Amino acid sequence: MSPVARLLSLGRNFGFAVVLLVVLLAVNLILSPGRFQPGSWGALVGLAAPLVGAAIASTPVILAGRGGIDISVGPLMGFVNAFAIQLLFLGAGISSPLVLVPAALLVGALVGAANGFLATIVRIQPIVATLGTYLILTGVTLTILPAPIGPAPAWLKALSGPLSMLPLALMCIAWWLVRRTPYYDQLMAVGSDDRAAYTAGVDVTRVRFIAYVMTGVLGGCAGLMLTALIGSADPNIGPTYTLIAIAAVALGGVSLVGGRGGVAGAAIGAIDIFLLQSVLTTFNVSTFVLQIAYGAILVLAVMLTALQERLAMGRR
Repeated sequence: MSPVARLLSLGRNFGFAVVLLVVLLAVNLILSPGRFQPGSWGALVGLAAPLVGAAIASTPVILAGRGGIDISVGPLMGFVNAFAIQLLFLGAGISSPLVLVPAALLVGALVGAANGFLATIVRIQPIVATLGTYLILTGVTLTILPAPIGPAPAWLKALSGPLSMLPLALMCIAWWLVRRTPYYDQLMAVGSDDRAAYTAGVDVTRVRFIAYVMTGVLGGCAGLMLTALIGSADPNIGPTYTLIAIAAVALGGVSLVGGRGGVAGAAIGAIDIFLLQSVLTTFNVSTFVLQIAYGAILVLAVMLTALQERLAMGRR
């Protein structure tokens, strides 16, 4: 694909999200010029990092199609937060990143594998399977951590500012590597038309199972970013990322029926939502208004995606 064709394709995928990003950034610069000065961008990235990470984590399963929306990503982030701080750091005295990071990713992989087993092998509806995981993770997290506790290791708290770009960059590099494997083409083919992919010899179950594992691993990484941001463990904050992460994915042009989009669009959608939060916070609106805004964004994004798909089919 030529650079021009690739640019046009990107515009079709998440052009609305980019336009909204520019508009919201301009509004924030007008309303809060001090907060959005270049010198403050590092801190802002740190604040947005967990939401961006949650949106990226939610993407692979959605791309795999068959209604593969994983609503357990938020509780997984909360569980990783509690597991890393309460059990490993404070309980076992383990503070080394060489242990905490692999442990968080392993927990994410195991949760993703459990979701994948239920959704692809047992063939429970994905939203039902991940709802069960959502409830289990929420309950286990509150059991091991009834109330907020801290602090987090110093190296992890250091990732709350400009250095939060490091885990985000690693997530993007990992996805970039996935895009260069045959698996990526299989993932997009399965998401677009699983029957045609199966006829072509693609192992649909394996492709979707791996997508759930990838979502779990990326969710574990997002959980570490959440821990870095709050600098402690809080059993209640993780689930709040669930729905806004899905809204960010939809806003970023990822088709909720699968087969179109990518993590770049999901990340842009997450930044849009973060900037919208900032605008509404400037006006001291209540959390109820924020919830209304998230719902409106999700509905609008899905409508725009459906319109784009209809227009694309009409051109054919």
